[in-house]
Amino acid sequence: MATFDTYLSEHRDEHLEQLKALLRIPSISTLSEHRADVRRAAEFLAEQARAIGFDHVELLETPRHPVLYADWMHAPGQPTVLVYGHYDVQPVDPLHLWTSPPFEPQIRDGKLYARGASDDKGQVFMHLKSFEALLRTTGQLPINVKLCIEGEEEIGSPHLPQVLAEHRDRFQADVIVISDTPILGPGRPAVCYGLRGLAALEVHVQGANSDLHSGLYGGMVQNAVHALVEVLSSMRGPDGRIRVAGFYDEVQPLSAEERRAFLNLGDDEAATAQRLGVDTLFGEAGYTALERVWARPTLEINGIWGGFQGEGTKTVIPNEAHAKITCRLVPDQDPERIQLLIRQHVQTHLPPGVRATVVFQDTGRPYVTPFHHPAIQLAARAYEEAYGTPASFIRMGGSIPVVEVFDRLIGAPVVLMGFGLPDENFHAPNEHFSLENFDKGLRTLCGYWTGLPGALGG
Repeated sequence: MATFDTYLSEHRDEHLEQLKALLRIPSISTLSEHRADVRRAAEFLAEQARAIGFDHVELLETPRHPVLYADWMHAPGQPTVLVYGHYDVQPVDPLHLWTSPPFEPQIRDGKLYARGASDDKGQVFMHLKSFEALLRTTGQLPINVKLCIEGEEEIGSPHLPQVLAEHRDRFQADVIVISDTPILGPGRPAVCYGLRGLAALEVHVQGANSDLHSGLYGGMVQNAVHALVEVLSSMRGPDGRIRVAGFYDEVQPLSAEERRAFLNLGDDEAATAQRLGVDTLFGEAGYTALERVWARPTLEINGIWGGFQGEGTKTVIPNEAHAKITCRLVPDQDPERIQLLIRQHVQTHLPPGVRATVVFQDTGRPYVTPFHHPAIQLAARAYEEAYGTPASFIRMGGSIPVVEVFDRLIGAPVVLMGFGLPDENFHAPNEHFSLENFDKGLRTLCGYWTGLPGALGG
């Protein structure tokens, strides 16, 4: 009987053509004109699941885009795995920066180019093909499997928590596996065990009842842009430390073991600065770049606008100014509390002559799984077997808010087994996916499923 490795080699071209068909579907969840395309992507994956041999394949409806559920529950006494992913993608603008059309997949230099190739269609597809390989070569799976593949991740998963709460029994599992994170680099596999949370908000400053002539009123009234800049400047010191009162109160410090592990990765900060085109890296004093981006909180101004934006000069005193802010958070920071603290900071530091409104936006809680958990350790061994090199244990600076939701509602450990590379342009033009990681990732997953019963005592 063929092994899963042989099966994957023999069917590689077929699998890539199937993936290309999925990538051709412009399932952009944030744009209403693509609503039918988003559903088409869900239906494509549903048909794939049926063809592989999954049961109870169903699209669970939400007010916007459906959640695909399917299961294979024919391994009595063995662990149950819930695989999460998403089939929606980001918008593609600016279109002129794409070398090839974003929804016409092309393979160049061992990379598959298309929107969603890495984030997250390619990685979701790998899970399906890993189960197919095991079923076709052994006739069964070593574990029980449930699928939860949604179409709203790129818009913050607004309806998934309700779906999980309403169908909690259906989604119960012993471990949750997600492939939506990068590894360290080519040939450098990594198990991600921590994600930062998110708190987003906007600050709107209002001065006079209209823009004013700077000659007639300059020196008499407060300039809204000046006032906003003053408030924003007060939020962070020159040492990179956030000056919002109470911001660090709940921050859990890195353990000495984690700090040593990060140092052992040999991160070259000078090379990173050169790659990014800056003279030096910047951040909170007393921490390495990896520590700051993986395990320390931030407050960043993402956009600021107000006053005259056109060509030339217009001598006005702007009567309003605006800024967008996001904070990346770490355990045990509460995003709603951070929003309240920032709103209080704005009101406390607002200069006279203007008023301010703070609008709260998206939030997501941080998440950390102890990397000594057997499911995490097995992931490292599966990577090492497929890649031929030991896997590292890392955190990630980004946020996947639904991970904390799974932790709270399902109560199972979350294993983040990603196969993307940090420079594969997720959310940007020319997104691509390394076919080397496609091949090795499939074998990593097959090895993981095979070893899971022993790791969890099944």
